[in-house]
Amino acid sequence: MSNARDIIIRPLVTEKTIRSQEADNTVVFEVKKGTNKIQIKQAIEEIFNVKVESVNVVNQKPKTKRMGRYVGKANHFKKAYITLKDGYKIDILADK
Repeated sequence: MSNARDIIIRPLVTEKTIRSQEADNTVVFEVKKGTNKIQIKQAIEEIFNVKVESVNVVNQKPKTKRMGRYVGKANHFKKAYITLKDGYKIDILADK
């Protein structure tokens, strides 16, 4: 099995993820491709010392990007929506 820090790549900080964290106690992370919900849950609980209620996983498809006349694709990645149990919190803005 991989190290917990190898599974969790980085937190995704956008306006939408900050709103979901405040409203639903849900944090969003980019995770390693090929990992499942159980591995992600164990890694989050180990790294941040919290209890996870649920994990939802999304495969983000690559988006088309343009730079002048050149067209390319952004990288695709896997992201996990982590819902924490009541009383637990991860402050991803303070961890940076």
